[in-house]
Amino acid sequence: MFRTRFNRDIATEFLPPVRPGKIQKTIILCDGMPSIPRKQPLATFLSGKGYWVFYPRYRGAWESGGEFLERSPHEDILDVIGGLSNEFRELAFGRRFRVAADELFVIGGSFGGAAAILSSLDPRVKKVIANCPVVDWTILPRSEKAETSNASYSAYIREAFGNGYRLSDRNWKKLHGGKFYNPAYHAGGVTASKVMMFHAQDDPFVPYRSVKQFAKVTGVRLKLFRRGGHLSTDLIVRKYWPQIREFFGS
Repeated sequence: MFRTRFNRDIATEFLPPVRPGKIQKTIILCDGMPSIPRKQPLATFLSGKGYWVFYPRYRGAWESGGEFLERSPHEDILDVIGGLSNEFRELAFGRRFRVAADELFVIGGSFGGAAAILSSLDPRVKKVIANCPVVDWTILPRSEKAETSNASYSAYIREAFGNGYRLSDRNWKKLHGGKFYNPAYHAGGVTASKVMMFHAQDDPFVPYRSVKQFAKVTGVRLKLFRRGGHLSTDLIVRKYWPQIREFFGS
């Protein structure tokens, strides 16, 4: 995969489509958190389907500069979108690219599902897929209770992932205010036809009832499974690609 940076901070891997079409279609992949960046096989799969694929790291995470959660992560996704039409350089050998994206799609899972949903508020984004998304940070994700005995979840992140996330207690607490990076706060602005969600009832980290309620309030499409746990975005996209492709084209 190629590498570049947008807005100086946002390290991004990307692939051109294997078979370019007349319409330039672009997908941006949004990672969960905490996680190790490993969506490269999914990016390769989507490139093979004829899409430009961009896989950014949020500001303050992994190779990107900045402080994690200083800004809403979905703004990083929008910054990548804004940078596509300008010439950008592949960092290893200096090859230059520019993407006149005719159609823009965003796919995100878990923490990244919130980024996908919030990016759908931007008119440049045609459709989004949100897999087991966090839709309301005021409902404490069970991962904070189950994943660590540390009294401070942000301290656990720093201890477990080192500089993988430059995360302060202050920035982490912003999530629980109800407005910052919170799809539920923006539910009234969500266009139902732009969002498709996948979720499992036995997800141990993101309560399915919160996602089901969000779907009810917004009218977005939800494919709910009885079992599957915290679903892999790679698995969902590959398994349900015919439905996702049809959704993208509608």
